Amino acid sequence: MTQGTVSAIYIGIEKAGPLTSVETVRAVSGHGIQGDRYFKEAPAPDTEITLIEAEAIEAAARDQKLRLQEWECRRNVVTRNVALNHLVGREFRIGGVALKGLRLCEPCGHLEKMTQPGVIGALAHRGGLRAQILIDGDIHVGDAVDVT
Repeated sequence: MTQGTVSAIYIGIEKAGPLTSVETVRAVSGHGIQGDRYFKEAPAPDTEITLIEAEAIEAAARDQKLRLQEWECRRNVVTRNVALNHLVGREFRIGGVALKGLRLCEPCGHLEKMTQPGVIGALAHRGGLRAQILIDGDIHVGDAVDVT
């Protein structure tokens, strides 16, 4: 079995502002990711952290000829070798942080407006995962994603 990993992490200070690549973030249950745009708001559990598969972004480029940068997808954590859709309703870990997948993070009109036409279709059913943080901790680029 191939081990899933975190390949990139992004945070944004403002809701519609640009996302910045970081090497480490602090995930806090009931709040989200320190330094991210939703952290101060006491967000709903399904907005605490979002993930997307690097392979989904690559497939959009290959199949739909969309050239999306990872940060343009507006997800916090980019993974590799993890079937995120299968984690809805399941608990998993990234490093020492425990998470629960709550629902798919389908692309929306706002995302398409901020990027380019065709994003909704290209990322439909592979736009990522919305998750709740169950146990606080740090997430680092390179951390393993444990789905046991």
